[in-house]
Amino acid sequence: MISPALRAQLESSFSRRVRETVSTGIAALDSRTGGLPRGAITEIYGAGSSGKTSLMLSILAAAMMDRDEACALVDGHDSFSPGDHNGKFLWVRCHDVTQALKSTDLILQGGGFGLVVLDVSDLAADALQKVSLSTWFRFQRSVEKTPTILTILSQSGIAKTCASLVIRAASDFAFEDRLLAHSVTVAEIVRIRSGPKASNVCCNFYPSFSSAIAHP
Repeated sequence: MISPALRAQLESSFSRRVRETVSTGIAALDSRTGGLPRGAITEIYGAGSSGKTSLMLSILAAAMMDRDEACALVDGHDSFSPGDHNGKFLWVRCHDVTQALKSTDLILQGGGFGLVVLDVSDLAADALQKVSLSTWFRFQRSVEKTPTILTILSQSGIAKTCASLVIRAASDFAFEDRLLAHSVTVAEIVRIRSGPKASNVCCNFYPSFSSAIAHP
């Protein structure tokens, strides 16, 4: 039986362990969350036009351009257009949940990627709800103790407690003379395992993604 003193020492030791984190590419979001945890799952979810894809693009850009990491995007509904990119980007085009999950499993087992994005936001919600929790646990086990960040994009939270960081995206639009004048994405920090609950962040991705501005 473990003595109370030894138990306290072990708990103190574990509590001091800090998971390595990296930038999301948005300074205000990094200041609230500490960045994306390596060896863990981050989930970004929200309805259509909520800004979650813009958040994902910022994360991809930070990994590929700032850290020169190999990245993989599992495109669940073959709806992404990657444009110009370097040779360290793998785009896997899928057409259903089964293909997307199998592709992600193979990539995680193979290793070698700093960032793996699983985008299932355009897939049917009922099909995603049928995915067993053991699948997300398996993905969690696959990335822990590795430098890989698994980021999931969905319309509703699907990774449950397997995600260390969960962000809900929602957008607010303003129009002038029937033209879009302003668009702000609110990133709500739903769960953050590495610290106390953080306040929300507003991200302005208009008029262009390349000039994205974030402010508290």
